[in-house]
Amino acid sequence: MASATSPNNEKIIFVALDITGMGKVNEHYFSENPKAKRQKAMIITMINGRPYAFETDSSTFSRHEIDRGTRLLIESMRIGPNDDVLDLGCGYGPAGIAAATAAANGKIYLSDINQRAVELARGNIRRNGIKNAEVRHGSMFEPFNGMRFDVIITNPPIRAGREVIESFIKGSHSHLKKNGSLYIVVRTKQGAKTLKRFMHEIFSNAEYAAMRGGYRVMLAKRLD
Repeated sequence: MASATSPNNEKIIFVALDITGMGKVNEHYFSENPKAKRQKAMIITMINGRPYAFETDSSTFSRHEIDRGTRLLIESMRIGPNDDVLDLGCGYGPAGIAAATAAANGKIYLSDINQRAVELARGNIRRNGIKNAEVRHGSMFEPFNGMRFDVIITNPPIRAGREVIESFIKGSHSHLKKNGSLYIVVRTKQGAKTLKRFMHEIFSNAEYAAMRGGYRVMLAKRLD
């Protein structure tokens, strides 16, 4: 076991876990059933003045620290105390778990296609004493047929391709309540401006909720 400190002053504890028979595997963090050797770590950090601990692992997004985009998303999202929230593509769960703290009387749903991420997010919910959240496994909105939310948040898997990201946006419109909000964070150089235009096509409105460090958080509201 070893530890380090990230540029965001997060304490990272690395845990060695040897799984025999598993060599190096080239796969994305949005693979459904990762086969890469387990390399667990624990991130100890502060979010909005509250301490959190997040277990991470190989084949999950930003496993060494909470990435700058997710931090900006958390800082900029507006969650009411009674809101029902969906964290779409939750990874190991930092954004959804922060939303659950904000919506103490609401219900938070986290989802991911990655089975390993789902396992970690469930553990992190328990680890951080969250009682109003649950994690579901599945592709995009499949686990939430017929459900609508006050807020949907996502740091989408850009490497999955534009068609996938546009499906996130179109599906969000149909799964939001009236006046519900979609927050999506994207790197500026990875097409944030183009996605904002697409959000406007779908929602008839879109704006920047925050911009920092090469990331942009876009906000759109369902008005119909």
